[in-house]
Order: sequence, then structure tokens, then C-alpha cells
Amino acid sequence: MRCPFCGHEETQVVETRESDEGDVIRRRRRCLSCDTRFTTYERAEVTMPSVVKKDGSRAEFDPAKMRASMMLALRKRPVSLEQVDAALQRIEQKLRSSGMREVQSSKLGELVMRELKKLDKVAYVRFASVYRSFEDVDEFSRLIKEI
Repeated sequence: MRCPFCGHEETQVVETRESDEGDVIRRRRRCLSCDTRFTTYERAEVTMPSVVKKDGSRAEFDPAKMRASMMLALRKRPVSLEQVDAALQRIEQKLRSSGMREVQSSKLGELVMRELKKLDKVAYVRFASVYRSFEDVDEFSRLIKEI
């Protein structure tokens, strides 16, 4: 690690501590040239897959967008924010562990529907009706019977 003060290439780690959550490591370092101390932080860099939309365009995965669509489906439903956060974490974990560089938006929609089905049946039907673009009442009826 290069010293931010004098630019010397060699530094020594004096102290290492892990954060309470365990996701960040804090290191106190000392420059071997100017003897100045400074702190660095290490964090694992995990990239989420890009989302391939129906039209073939690609977009960066946006957890806020996914949260917003789930919250819209869950509007005025008896589901806590903790339950929503847990569902979002499960979806993100599945995406991370898949190792895929790209994910189809349809696959992402299916993951959201699966989580909504566990949380609240009404929210699931709301999301599915928009996501699947039902053309008539029969399609809607089939989905309700499926539940």
C-alpha cells in the first residue's frame, strides 16, 4: 500500500480489526519512510449481474427499483418492512450466488413473484397481474385458482 502522504511504496500494518458486521476490515498502517500513520478499509467487492430487458437492452441491477415495485404490490397490506427486507436479501443472495454476469428481467420478475407469494397472496396477484400483462379475466382467474 502506497503512503498517501509521501508516496512511499512500503507500509507496515500496525493493527487489524474486523467490523461488528464482519464485512469490513480496518487496518492501521505506518509508512516506513515518513513514519506517518493512516487507516485503510477493506471490503469485498461483489458485483450483481446486469439485467437484460425484454427489448434486449441492458441495465445495472437496481435494488431500489425492485424494492419500489414490491412495495407498490404490498401497498396497504399487513407485511412489515423487515419481511420485505428479508425477501429482498434472499433475491439478491440468489443472484449473487448464481455467478451469472447477466440475468433476464423475466427471471428477476419470477424471483420477486416467488417471494411475494410467500409474503402475501394479494400482493402476489397484484404484481403478477402487471408483470404478466393479463389480457382478459380468464388469465386472472387461472392465477387466483392456482393460489
